[in-house]
Amino acid sequence: MALKLDELSSSLDAVAVQAGDVAAVPHLIRDMIPYLNLPMNEHHRLHLLRVSRLLVQALETPRETVIRLCWAEPTLYGAILAAIDCGIFSYMREAPNGPVPVEYLARVTETDPVLTRTGLFLHGMLVTDGCGCRGEGAMKAIYKLPEFFRSTGYRNPDDATAGPFQFAYETSQHWFQWVSDRPAICQQFNHHMSAYHQGRPSWMDRDFYPVENGLLNLVKPGPNAVLLVDIGGGFGHDLQEFHQKHPSAAGRLIVQDKAGVIQQIPNEPGKVEFMAHDFFTEQPIKGLNELLVPSATTNFVQVQGRIIFIRSYMIGLTQNAGVSYDTSQTQ
Repeated sequence: MALKLDELSSSLDAVAVQAGDVAAVPHLIRDMIPYLNLPMNEHHRLHLLRVSRLLVQALETPRETVIRLCWAEPTLYGAILAAIDCGIFSYMREAPNGPVPVEYLARVTETDPVLTRTGLFLHGMLVTDGCGCRGEGAMKAIYKLPEFFRSTGYRNPDDATAGPFQFAYETSQHWFQWVSDRPAICQQFNHHMSAYHQGRPSWMDRDFYPVENGLLNLVKPGPNAVLLVDIGGGFGHDLQEFHQKHPSAAGRLIVQDKAGVIQQIPNEPGKVEFMAHDFFTEQPIKGLNELLVPSATTNFVQVQGRIIFIRSYMIGLTQNAGVSYDTSQTQ
């Protein structure tokens, strides 16, 4: 028998306030108890984090899930951008060590103290101006995803110049071309990538990759010998870190990126060199042994990624070796 309207409404209300999986809660809590006596290494931390998230899902009601996904998280990102824009984080960075009163920050930034308290919370999450590149250079594409996929018949994008970003921002350029004309967003992106890398395992760590045996012994002797080229390397954080961890490594360390990025880097002497280069064009450094391809670059779809690899690596690797590659099919 069909439910009456008031009975259906009551039933839906009951479902909306029920925890997602109450039966799983005791089991998940039992999984967490052993960690009281275990060292908090990376493996244990990640497992405990996964169980904690499962516990939140089990306890969260459908109503709370909707509020989080549709209101809290999108609004939080907007609050982050607003806090950056009004300068809260800049004043926090310039303030002396110790607590900074909310009232003081509200006064110097001419903001409401309630909003400033939100900014202080975000500062504790290590939010920087790097978030701005996502707000101005990506968020519109995220919100237009449903419209984009509807227009393409829900096909997976296979062209880096005809994807959700181009659809939302009404451009035929890929993101790196588009952002090169917007220095502020470009700088924010490089700050974003720097913060993203902090605290993460690095490929050059001794327990990750055998640098001494797998890389350093490949360098040919000579004053101009090149050890590593980091294409799309931004401000050179990877190669700076490499030099710190392997200071005696022979060979040049070269960062390549768009001219607009290189121009933002202070002209200071050091081991790491900077070169303006478009990685869609032929690699100017010949006889390469190793080339770093950052994750932001490899996120290009397959066709463009293959162009980058052939133009930037294979031609440079095989130059003067009697081998050539036909790149005419990569256009």
